Amino acid sequence: MRAFRSVLVLVAVLSMSLGGVAAASSLPSWRLLLADTAAQFRGLSAVSERVAWVSGTQGTVLRTVDGGSTWQPVGPPDTGKLEFRDIEAFDADHAVVLSIGPGPDSRIYRTDDGGKHWRQTFGNPDSAAFYDCLAFFDPWRGLAMSDPVNGKFRVQATFDGGRSWKQIPDNAFPPAEPGEAGFAASGQCITTSGPFDAWLATGGGAHARVLHSGDGGRHWTAAETPLPSSASAGVFAVAFRTPWQGVAIGGDYANPTAPGPAVAVSRDSGRSWRTPPEHPAGYRSGLAWRGGTVLAVGPGGSDLSRDGGRHWASFDSGSFDTVDCTRSGACWASGTQGRVAKLVP
Repeated sequence: MRAFRSVLVLVAVLSMSLGGVAAASSLPSWRLLLADTAAQFRGLSAVSERVAWVSGTQGTVLRTVDGGSTWQPVGPPDTGKLEFRDIEAFDADHAVVLSIGPGPDSRIYRTDDGGKHWRQTFGNPDSAAFYDCLAFFDPWRGLAMSDPVNGKFRVQATFDGGRSWKQIPDNAFPPAEPGEAGFAASGQCITTSGPFDAWLATGGGAHARVLHSGDGGRHWTAAETPLPSSASAGVFAVAFRTPWQGVAIGGDYANPTAPGPAVAVSRDSGRSWRTPPEHPAGYRSGLAWRGGTVLAVGPGGSDLSRDGGRHWASFDSGSFDTVDCTRSGACWASGTQGRVAKLVP
């Protein structure tokens, strides 16, 4: 009987440690694709198994329509000095891209013909604003996030697919903490789920926080996370599988192997966050859901969790900055030195 109890205890311990993460033999892998560029791609939008867009340094925007076999440069003209840190594509023809930086360096462009022509639809008029990322609820409604101005986060809203933008009033936001800002590391410091819920990820202040709106961006509340916060640390990416279940990930990009929590999970729309039993080994900048599996990427490798972020398994040691998956499960990743990959199987 004692031996039988020992077996049961061993099985229970193994089950808890695996936490729904499959054995290594069933883990996926990244298949690297040839993008033929040295640009760093922090912007990525996965449209389908065959269509994806990436954006990055030196005004670079690339598009593939054949699953990554070939890539076409389709960026806006005369933007070689800009850094396109985020891109949201709706299909092979329609996309919106964001460049970062203070004042006029923060811009938004839209194309309706696969990048043959672009129109600048937003120019930042405020030298104190610095736009980090954007996200869409659907092909018409979206939000673009800036670091705080005069103590409040600044967000632009669009209701026509990014053809025009209107600033959300400052009184919609709780006060920002001193030094608090977003990280333009993966295009995922703002995310949406469903028709009305949106979240902003922050760091740099006294706490690493996530701000939530349940009404399409009209009003926001803030919640602290257990992740570390400093000028180089905080929440770098947030992703929600449903309007209730989400994961926040980050760490310290200046000390990427520092011990401490790199991930937090929420089951109440981001009103509260807790540290799971396990977390990836170090700083991670990108996050995406693939069905019930959540993927995390960063300079130190890639990890996945199959139990909502409670337990994690590493499956790749290569460097990526961001990851994005379609509803059908096609996942792409991108990063430094033109690295682009697809997840297999």
